[in-house]
Amino acid sequence: MLPPLSPAEEKLLLDFADPEAPSARGRRLSANGLAALLANAEFHGVLPIMLRKLREIGAADLPQDPALQQKLTELRDRATIATGQSMLLQYHGDRIMKVLAEKGVPARIVKGPVFARKLYRHAADRPFTDIDILVDPANIGAANTVIGECGFVLASGEAQSHDMQEFKWVEQENSSLLVELHGNLVHDSGMRRRLSLGFRELQHIDGGEVDTPASLLTIAIVHAAGGHKFHRLQLCVDVLQGVRALQSPEAETRLLEAARMTGIELELATVLNVTGRLFAEPRAIELANRIKPDLSIRLAKWLITGNMLLRVNSREKMRSRLSRDAFRWVQRLARPRPYPA
Repeated sequence: MLPPLSPAEEKLLLDFADPEAPSARGRRLSANGLAALLANAEFHGVLPIMLRKLREIGAADLPQDPALQQKLTELRDRATIATGQSMLLQYHGDRIMKVLAEKGVPARIVKGPVFARKLYRHAADRPFTDIDILVDPANIGAANTVIGECGFVLASGEAQSHDMQEFKWVEQENSSLLVELHGNLVHDSGMRRRLSLGFRELQHIDGGEVDTPASLLTIAIVHAAGGHKFHRLQLCVDVLQGVRALQSPEAETRLLEAARMTGIELELATVLNVTGRLFAEPRAIELANRIKPDLSIRLAKWLITGNMLLRVNSREKMRSRLSRDAFRWVQRLARPRPYPA
């Protein structure tokens, strides 16, 4: 269980997690307060951003507690290793993508390294622990063959992988290097009757380009609400940065059209609403409110709140878990929205 945070400390955690928030807000912290914030930031996947901001603040303005200083050194060393791991993963991802192209298998890398490069001013703010490759379902067999030929072994059950359209591969000599092959970024087969985000959908959203702001934000939304269940703050930080990358009304329109096409309007309204309220980003809330709410959206917004997300691993973790599980059932039971042909 994580060290508890006061409401003021929760606000400070959000400031540290926001890549664009000023680092000066983190000055004059107690040793215990900073230690609690570091533990929460590590759990929520936003520690690299916080460590960068602490460097910007400077050692002179941090508590001079020996145990805390030792902990900071350890965390910085681990962050350096994580950056190296991300670079190694990127190398293997590029190697696999090159062979896929040579074999004539259309594919694209999604999520981690693309988010780091496209959405974050400091790429090291967004390390990643695997490489996600998306192909059309018809090309899963060919892509799996290529990944195997590149020195990776299948680490997930074949039957379950086909059902989820997600195949997990680890490098033969280094099992910490994970590559996931996806036929769809929505893995829950019960939810795929309503929403779907695959290779063809992303091509349509991009409209002849690659990794447009609309497609990146669509992926971030599905990652937060379709792949995971709001289990850490990093998911909403990706969404926050995706909202900031939408630089024009045309990009916003493309996002809303993508939500309608892929069936993720419930997820878009829910994720943008909680992200906007967590980080005081009115544009995210405005975009969320452009989806006309029905009963499922109203219920989802009631279930998925900032407190629920911040307290995933706190004394209130059971309440958080129940809310997130209930949200998953709302997703499964929600009906596709009718639109005129």
